[in-house]
Amino acid sequence: MIISVASGKGGTGKTLIATSLALALKDKENVTLLDCDVEEPNDHIYMKPESSTSDPVSIAVPFVDESKCTGCGVCGDVCVFNAIAVVNKKVLIFNELCHGCGACSYLCPSGAISEVPHEVGVLEEGKVEGMRFFDGVLTIGQPMAPPIIRAVREKGDSVGITIVDASPGTSCPVVEAIRESDFCVLVTEPTPFGLNDLRLAVETVRALGIAHGAIINRAGVGDDRTEEFCKSAGIPILMTIPLDERIARTYSRGTPLIEALPEYRPQVLEMYDRIREMVNERSSST
Repeated sequence: MIISVASGKGGTGKTLIATSLALALKDKENVTLLDCDVEEPNDHIYMKPESSTSDPVSIAVPFVDESKCTGCGVCGDVCVFNAIAVVNKKVLIFNELCHGCGACSYLCPSGAISEVPHEVGVLEEGKVEGMRFFDGVLTIGQPMAPPIIRAVREKGDSVGITIVDASPGTSCPVVEAIRESDFCVLVTEPTPFGLNDLRLAVETVRALGIAHGAIINRAGVGDDRTEEFCKSAGIPILMTIPLDERIARTYSRGTPLIEALPEYRPQVLEMYDRIREMVNERSSST
């Protein structure tokens, strides 16, 4: 089963939930934790993985053999990402804009374009008390996170429980991270910004056909509109976490929630049982 953790905005507590869920389940299930927030991964701060390894992640970008190139301009015409420009029959390639689709090399009439690897980030692997842990790091200056996210997602376990910590928002990196999830936990907060971005996140997961529920973090800081929205939209509230200075202190020290405040462990396990029940019910009805 794949459980993704997402949010419409940053700072709601995704990492708090993803790491707590992984640690709570590690002695009961075969757990793999994937940190797909590749622009700012921080699960490792709380998980402290051992025996970490790192491998490069690359995409295929065009390389022009000038001895074969006629400067016809076909490559520039077919590149919908504007990664190729042809000026005075000279081909200019902008790797940072390339999506690695391969159209230029496939359609080049003179066979002058081949593809070479272009490193866009790294995939890191480690272990946490027997639990598998992976994260990805996008190279500074590279604009495209999805290739790194795909590399991380490929490490998910098809047999056990895979927990995916997605990046905040509802853009392409989030869609890449949560796609094909069995369930998505949407972490929000009871503020106007939290509610607005929760609405966007709900639209996204529903468009992808993913079962979902909400966690309201820092309850008490705002009003009841977020809870009312969840009830009116038929979104189950999986857990409510109060605004608590102890949690903030724990989080700032890089200590997992359920280790510093073990009274939250039963609540996290109860949340998982509810998720598993909803996933099973959905599977049996389709």
